[in-house]
Amino acid sequence: MSTADLISSAHRVLVKVGSSSITGDQEANLDLIVDFTVDLKKLGKEVIIVSSGAIATAAPLLGLTIRSDDLPTSQALASIGQAKLMGRYEKSLARHALIPGQILLTVENLDQDQSSLNALKAIERLLELGVVPIINENDSVATHEIRFGDNDQLAARVSTLARTDLMILLSDIDGLYTKPPQDQGAEHISTVEFGDSLNSIEVSGTSTGYGTGGALTKLAAARLATIGGVGVVLTSTANVVELLSGDCKHTWFEPSSRP
Repeated sequence: MSTADLISSAHRVLVKVGSSSITGDQEANLDLIVDFTVDLKKLGKEVIIVSSGAIATAAPLLGLTIRSDDLPTSQALASIGQAKLMGRYEKSLARHALIPGQILLTVENLDQDQSSLNALKAIERLLELGVVPIINENDSVATHEIRFGDNDQLAARVSTLARTDLMILLSDIDGLYTKPPQDQGAEHISTVEFGDSLNSIEVSGTSTGYGTGGALTKLAAARLATIGGVGVVLTSTANVVELLSGDCKHTWFEPSSRP
């Protein structure tokens, strides 16, 4: 099924953006993602963005290298970078007379009934007001023991909580492959049926310097979302301008029947 058809049948869409897609030499992608969001809204869609990038935004400003074993520095960078990141979204959305609304979440927020309900109410109200919710993990207070670890998992949890119809995972690859795409003989998988164990494929959990995760985390997030009744499109950030035309390569994860 084309991405245009998948988007057409969805009312509420979550777009997940990784750090490596909008920081460093990929900063220009943020405007493309915002433009895509605006195009969705013009079609009558409600759009939620889950965006990484706070730590990766701040590290170059202080001449620091991101280290996963240095929690205090990561927390400090998150507090600096989140404001900068939201400023970039605010500036980009202003081109379309729109404003962002920031929501920072932790694992505990979504594990507790009352706080997850509060988060849902905030998301719903922002959408009612025509504001674009921009959600990130609250890395300034998260710990190694209690954190999502990557925003793929956060996106899946939010998609299920907000009962989105579609989750679009933007990555540095254009879908799921039978083995790492750079390996000889790797074949692109266009559709994953719900319940498929995918035992025959080889996936990598490696990450870039400016982000956590990899194919493993995206696969786990897709499984979590589809169990909750949310269909998932995995494609490259470079394809964002072609999503509505339906011409881009992607992998479609079929959802379960929503209860």
